[in-house]
Amino acid sequence: MGRVSQAQAEENRRRVVDTASRLFREQGTQASVADLMKAAGLTHGAFYKQFASKEALVDEATAHAFGEFARRRTAGLAQCDGQREAAQRALIDAYLSVEHRDAPADGCPVAALATDIAREGGGPEARRVYAEGVADFADFLGGDDQDGIVRLCTLFGALVLSRATKDSPLSEEILAAARAAMTETA
Repeated sequence: MGRVSQAQAEENRRRVVDTASRLFREQGTQASVADLMKAAGLTHGAFYKQFASKEALVDEATAHAFGEFARRRTAGLAQCDGQREAAQRALIDAYLSVEHRDAPADGCPVAALATDIAREGGGPEARRVYAEGVADFADFLGGDDQDGIVRLCTLFGALVLSRATKDSPLSEEILAAARAAMTETA
């Protein structure tokens, strides 16, 4: 079998990073390289042609997840004609939804990666990117009379508790209570 072109190698790398970003948010950074590469449609051996280590991939996948999340917030702000409070309210409604609860692979990296980053599931670069992403998200949630960190902690806590109680009526009750508390002050 011949070598892949540089363009194909770059596309393969992007596919692995995107797949890892989703898989790590869904299953955690303990997901195996073999499972990751299978999900990306590539061989296990191809991983080592692209990445020095799994830690290097965790670093890149974390940055990718936060980049996607920031782009979605920017797009949400644009859809609200630059009205920050309307964009915040739309984000809160989407964040505290059953759909977001049930789709961690496509969801917020703050909630999905917190435990792994705390347990050093990535390297110092992943921890730095995570901290910057948390700060950026809190800044977006803040406002003239709103503390973004408090709002982020409420969103994060409600989502994590809702995911942990997913098979009980309490799950949706948590989402609804947090959404009501946050939107009455938005």
